[in-house]
Amino acid sequence: MLIEIPEVLSRQELQQCQTLLAEAPWADGRITAGTQSAQVKNNLQLPEQTEQSQALRGTILEALNRNALFLSAALPKRIFPPLFNRYEGETNTFGNHIDNAIRHCPVTGQRVRTDLSATIFLADPDSYEGGELVIEDTYGEHAVKLAAGDMVLYPGSSLHRVVPVTSGARVASFFWLESMVRETERRRLLFEMDMAILELRNTQGDSAPTVNLTGCYHNLLRMWADV
Repeated sequence: MLIEIPEVLSRQELQQCQTLLAEAPWADGRITAGTQSAQVKNNLQLPEQTEQSQALRGTILEALNRNALFLSAALPKRIFPPLFNRYEGETNTFGNHIDNAIRHCPVTGQRVRTDLSATIFLADPDSYEGGELVIEDTYGEHAVKLAAGDMVLYPGSSLHRVVPVTSGARVASFFWLESMVRETERRRLLFEMDMAILELRNTQGDSAPTVNLTGCYHNLLRMWADV
Protein backbone atom coordinates (compact mmCIF):
# COMPACT_ATOMS: atom_id res chain seq x y z
CA MET A 1 0.00 0.00 0.00
CA LEU A 2 1.50 3.28 -1.16
CA ILE A 3 -0.09 6.39 0.36
CA GLU A 4 0.70 10.04 -0.30
CA ILE A 5 -0.06 12.30 2.66
CA PRO A 6 -0.21 16.03 1.90
CA GLU A 7 0.96 18.87 4.14
CA VAL A 8 2.40 16.81 6.96
CA LEU A 9 4.46 19.88 7.83
CA SER A 10 2.84 23.29 8.24
CA ARG A 11 4.27 26.19 6.25
CA GLN A 12 6.00 27.51 9.37
CA GLU A 13 7.48 24.10 10.24
CA LEU A 14 8.69 23.64 6.68
CA GLN A 15 10.43 27.02 6.71
CA GLN A 16 12.09 26.19 10.02
CA CYS A 17 13.31 22.87 8.64
CA GLN A 18 14.65 24.45 5.45
CA THR A 19 16.52 27.11 7.45
CA LEU A 20 18.20 24.47 9.64
CA LEU A 21 19.07 22.28 6.65
CA ALA A 22 20.62 25.18 4.72
CA GLU A 23 23.39 25.37 7.34
CA ALA A 24 23.65 21.64 8.07
CA PRO A 25 27.03 19.82 8.19
CA TRP A 26 26.31 17.14 5.57
CA ALA A 27 28.35 13.91 5.53
CA ASP A 28 28.69 10.81 3.35
CA GLY A 29 25.29 9.11 3.13
CA ARG A 30 26.76 5.64 3.47
CA ILE A 31 27.07 6.11 7.25
CA THR A 32 23.70 4.36 7.76
CA ALA A 33 23.71 2.03 4.73
CA GLY A 34 23.70 -1.73 4.94
CA THR A 35 26.25 -3.85 3.05
CA GLN A 36 24.22 -4.07 -0.14
CA SER A 37 22.83 -0.52 0.00
CA ALA A 38 26.30 0.99 0.45
CA GLN A 39 27.26 -0.27 -3.02
CA VAL A 40 24.55 1.81 -4.72
CA LYS A 41 24.19 4.76 -2.32
CA ASN A 42 25.72 8.07 -3.39
CA ASN A 43 24.22 10.96 -1.46
CA LEU A 44 24.75 13.18 1.57
CA GLN A 45 23.25 12.67 5.01
CA LEU A 46 22.96 14.73 8.18
CA PRO A 47 24.77 13.00 11.08
CA GLU A 48 22.32 11.97 13.80
CA GLN A 49 24.13 13.64 16.70
CA THR A 50 24.14 17.21 15.32
CA GLU A 51 22.02 19.97 16.88
CA GLN A 52 20.23 20.47 13.57
CA SER A 53 19.31 16.80 13.36
CA GLN A 54 17.91 16.74 16.88
CA ALA A 55 15.79 19.85 16.30
CA LEU A 56 14.52 18.56 12.96
CA ARG A 57 13.58 15.18 14.43
CA GLY A 58 11.44 16.85 17.07
CA THR A 59 9.59 18.88 14.45
CA ILE A 60 8.93 15.85 12.25
CA LEU A 61 7.74 13.61 15.10
CA GLU A 62 5.41 16.30 16.45
CA ALA A 63 3.88 16.72 12.99
CA LEU A 64 3.39 12.96 12.58
CA ASN A 65 1.69 12.60 15.96
CA ARG A 66 -1.06 15.05 14.99
CA ASN A 67 -1.66 13.73 11.45
CA ALA A 68 -4.78 11.56 11.47
CA LEU A 69 -4.21 10.10 7.99
CA PHE A 70 -0.69 9.00 8.88
CA LEU A 71 -1.81 7.44 12.16
CA SER A 72 -4.63 5.56 10.43
CA ALA A 73 -2.44 4.24 7.61
CA ALA A 74 0.63 3.33 9.67
CA LEU A 75 -0.81 2.39 13.08
CA PRO A 76 2.69 3.11 14.41
CA LYS A 77 4.14 1.19 17.32
CA ARG A 78 7.71 2.49 17.03
CA ILE A 79 9.17 5.18 14.77
CA PHE A 80 12.86 5.15 13.96
CA PRO A 81 14.02 8.74 14.57
CA PRO A 82 13.84 10.64 11.25
CA LEU A 83 17.02 11.02 9.23
CA PHE A 84 17.80 13.63 6.57
CA ASN A 85 19.49 13.36 3.18
CA ARG A 86 20.54 15.55 0.27
CA TYR A 87 21.15 14.74 -3.40
CA GLU A 88 23.08 17.18 -5.59
CA GLY A 89 26.17 17.45 -7.80
CA GLU A 90 28.23 14.27 -7.78
CA THR A 91 26.34 12.81 -4.77
CA ASN A 92 23.10 12.56 -6.64
CA THR A 93 21.58 9.08 -6.64
CA PHE A 94 20.64 5.91 -4.75
CA GLY A 95 20.29 2.75 -6.83
CA ASN A 96 17.86 -0.13 -6.40
CA HIS A 97 17.79 -1.51 -2.87
CA ILE A 98 15.54 -2.92 -0.16
CA ASP A 99 15.78 -1.44 3.33
CA ASN A 100 17.15 -3.55 6.19
CA ALA A 101 14.40 -5.52 7.93
CA ILE A 102 15.58 -4.46 11.41
CA ARG A 103 17.13 -1.13 12.41
CA HIS A 104 18.85 -0.49 15.74
CA CYS A 105 17.92 2.91 17.14
CA PRO A 106 20.93 4.53 18.86
CA VAL A 107 18.68 7.10 20.56
CA THR A 108 16.41 4.62 22.38
CA GLY A 109 18.49 1.44 22.17
CA GLN A 110 15.46 -0.38 20.73
CA ARG A 111 15.31 -2.43 17.57
CA VAL A 112 12.67 -1.40 15.04
CA ARG A 113 11.17 -3.77 12.48
CA THR A 114 10.82 -1.79 9.27
CA ASP A 115 7.25 -2.60 8.27
CA LEU A 116 6.91 0.78 6.55
CA SER A 117 9.27 3.27 4.95
CA ALA A 118 8.51 6.98 4.73
CA THR A 119 9.91 10.02 2.94
CA ILE A 120 8.94 13.63 3.63
CA PHE A 121 10.04 15.94 0.81
CA LEU A 122 11.63 19.16 2.08
CA ALA A 123 12.63 20.92 -1.16
CA ASP A 124 10.28 22.56 -3.68
CA PRO A 125 10.01 20.10 -6.61
CA ASP A 126 10.56 22.97 -9.06
CA SER A 127 13.96 23.69 -7.47
CA TYR A 128 15.61 20.48 -8.74
CA GLU A 129 15.52 18.16 -11.73
CA GLY A 130 15.23 14.38 -11.34
CA GLY A 131 15.24 12.94 -7.84
CA GLU A 132 12.05 10.92 -8.14
CA LEU A 133 11.60 8.14 -5.60
CA VAL A 134 10.76 5.06 -7.68
CA ILE A 135 8.98 2.30 -5.77
CA GLU A 136 8.32 -1.14 -7.29
CA ASP A 137 5.46 -3.38 -6.24
CA THR A 138 3.18 -6.01 -7.77
CA TYR A 139 1.44 -3.28 -9.79
CA GLY A 140 4.64 -1.97 -11.40
CA GLU A 141 6.77 1.11 -10.79
CA HIS A 142 5.58 4.30 -9.10
CA ALA A 143 7.64 7.49 -9.48
CA VAL A 144 7.02 9.88 -6.57
CA LYS A 145 8.09 13.53 -6.39
CA LEU A 146 5.92 15.53 -4.02
CA ALA A 147 5.53 19.10 -2.85
CA ALA A 148 7.69 20.22 0.05
CA GLY A 149 6.06 19.14 3.31
CA ASP A 150 4.25 16.15 1.75
CA MET A 151 5.00 12.53 2.65
CA VAL A 152 4.88 9.15 0.93
CA LEU A 153 4.39 6.00 2.99
CA TYR A 154 5.11 2.58 1.47
CA PRO A 155 6.00 -1.02 2.49
CA GLY A 156 9.53 -1.42 3.82
CA SER A 157 9.85 -4.61 1.77
CA SER A 158 9.62 -2.67 -1.51
CA LEU A 159 12.46 -2.43 -3.99
CA HIS A 160 13.08 1.29 -4.52
CA ARG A 161 15.59 3.85 -5.75
CA VAL A 162 16.16 7.60 -6.14
CA VAL A 163 16.61 8.78 -9.72
CA PRO A 164 19.77 10.91 -10.28
CA VAL A 165 19.37 14.61 -9.54
CA THR A 166 20.66 16.49 -12.60
CA SER A 167 20.33 20.04 -11.23
CA GLY A 168 19.47 21.71 -7.95
CA ALA A 169 19.27 19.83 -4.65
CA ARG A 170 16.75 17.26 -3.44
CA VAL A 171 16.43 17.38 0.36
CA ALA A 172 14.20 15.05 2.35
CA SER A 173 13.58 13.32 5.66
CA PHE A 174 13.35 9.54 5.65
CA PHE A 175 12.57 7.02 8.35
CA TRP A 176 11.01 3.65 9.13
CA LEU A 177 8.13 2.45 11.25
CA GLU A 178 7.15 -0.68 13.08
CA SER A 179 3.38 -0.99 12.94
CA MET A 180 1.10 -2.37 15.64
CA VAL A 181 -0.36 -4.51 12.83
CA ARG A 182 2.48 -6.37 11.17
CA GLU A 183 0.64 -7.88 8.17
CA THR A 184 0.34 -5.54 5.19
CA GLU A 185 -3.07 -6.79 4.07
CA ARG A 186 -4.57 -6.51 7.55
CA ARG A 187 -3.22 -2.99 7.83
CA ARG A 188 -4.69 -2.14 4.43
CA LEU A 189 -8.09 -3.53 5.43
CA LEU A 190 -8.13 -1.48 8.63
CA PHE A 191 -7.13 1.67 6.78
CA GLU A 192 -9.84 1.24 4.15
CA MET A 193 -12.41 0.53 6.86
CA ASP A 194 -11.34 3.62 8.80
CA MET A 195 -11.70 5.79 5.68
CA ALA A 196 -15.18 4.31 5.06
CA ILE A 197 -16.20 5.10 8.65
CA LEU A 198 -14.98 8.67 8.22
CA GLU A 199 -17.07 9.07 5.06
CA LEU A 200 -20.14 7.62 6.76
CA ARG A 201 -19.77 10.03 9.67
CA ASN A 202 -19.48 12.95 7.27
CA THR A 203 -22.59 11.95 5.32
CA GLN A 204 -24.80 10.19 7.90
CA GLY A 205 -23.44 11.21 11.28
CA ASP A 206 -23.21 8.64 14.06
CA SER A 207 -26.00 6.46 12.70
CA ALA A 208 -26.45 2.87 13.88
CA PRO A 209 -24.56 1.41 10.85
CA THR A 210 -21.71 3.84 11.46
CA VAL A 211 -21.46 2.86 15.12
CA ASN A 212 -21.61 -0.84 14.26
CA LEU A 213 -18.87 -0.53 11.63
CA THR A 214 -16.74 1.45 14.08
CA GLY A 215 -17.14 -1.39 16.56
CA CYS A 216 -16.02 -3.91 13.93
CA TYR A 217 -12.94 -1.78 13.23
CA HIS A 218 -11.90 -1.65 16.86
CA ASN A 219 -12.58 -5.33 17.43
CA LEU A 220 -10.35 -6.23 14.48
CA LEU A 221 -7.67 -3.84 15.73
CA ARG A 222 -7.93 -5.37 19.20
CA MET A 223 -7.54 -8.84 17.64
CA TRP A 224 -4.57 -8.00 15.40
CA ALA A 225 -2.63 -5.27 17.18
CA ASP A 226 0.62 -5.97 19.00
CA VAL A 227 1.32 -3.14 21.42
